[in-house]
Amino acid sequence: MVTTALSVRHLGPNWYATVMGTAIVATAGASLPHSLPGLRPLCAAVWALSLVLLATLLVARALHWRRHRDQARAHLLDPATAPFYGCPAMALVAVGGGALTVGRDWIGVPAALALDAVLFTAGTVLGLTVAVAVPYLMAVRHRVEPHQATPVWLLPLVTPMVPAASGPLLVPHLPAGQPRETLLVLCFALFGLSLLATLVMLPVVFGRLLTGGPLPLALTPTLFLVLGPLGQSTTAVGQFAQVAPGVVPAPHAQAFTLLAVLYGVPVMGFALLWLGLATAHVVRARRLGMGFTMTWWAFTFPVGTCVTGAAALARHTGLPAFALPATGLYVVLVAVWAVVAARTVRGLVRGELLAAPRRVPVAPRRARVRTTSGAVR
Repeated sequence: MVTTALSVRHLGPNWYATVMGTAIVATAGASLPHSLPGLRPLCAAVWALSLVLLATLLVARALHWRRHRDQARAHLLDPATAPFYGCPAMALVAVGGGALTVGRDWIGVPAALALDAVLFTAGTVLGLTVAVAVPYLMAVRHRVEPHQATPVWLLPLVTPMVPAASGPLLVPHLPAGQPRETLLVLCFALFGLSLLATLVMLPVVFGRLLTGGPLPLALTPTLFLVLGPLGQSTTAVGQFAQVAPGVVPAPHAQAFTLLAVLYGVPVMGFALLWLGLATAHVVRARRLGMGFTMTWWAFTFPVGTCVTGAAALARHTGLPAFALPATGLYVVLVAVWAVVAARTVRGLVRGELLAAPRRVPVAPRRARVRTTSGAVR
């Protein structure tokens, strides 16, 4: 027991990204407009793996809080680690949504419904708590400056967007009338609060990237985290439009369908732009010697949300222009997930990933000097 306790001392909340990245492989595969033969059983197996990972991490983190409470508190007071407390909430909801999407093939609809209801409720409550608590800590207890901004700061704010996109799966299973409408409106509210908070934070992150230079090599994969709120919000409005008919009055249902297209198309366009920008930064970082760290899991869940977002647009528009990117991104997602999962297992076996972390240096602000010709360098 002592050995086990010591091994989890440096097990941070970022490890829940492994659950998120695995669950999205299952749900994204089930969302594709054109499913391949045998894909759904494979997705169900991947979902089962995500459930096992979630259960394992819940036990390990409980042990962490019991035996290493000082370290757990240090994580909350560390501005580089605290935002990752959004990951546990998103992991809970992701696995719950996967239960109703593909897990029901293995455990049956009643068990999948019960599991999703519990995980959705717990993840939503935890996500709302984190969305308030972490920004509060950053303002009151942490000492951060604009040049320290990274896409990791988005994690607690995007957390409510995951239940916003997953909650509509539960709507048809509620009694008709106000219960269904209430849950749909609640999910819409979660969408709104997360979207507005993200719109406030995203310019800070983008501005730091343009004026402060490239991120440190180890943090470069976190640029993919920006895809999370973009893809997940597009997925959410698509889900609203899917379940709204018969739940809300006809004009409101039509408005949800209109929103799914008018919002989703430009947002997915920006997501593709950011995907190109982030990929270019990662290629540069690899050439400069970027090695494997747990930040590589940022390549999985955010890309998966773009798959589900593009698939939702394909359903509501009927255009192959969205079906093809959804399929292509899913192939990339599966390949990247396999690589990252294999590297994670190897790092665990070698004992590298649970060793005491080294502080990633933050690039200092560059002085902007105006020359006599008026140019800025």
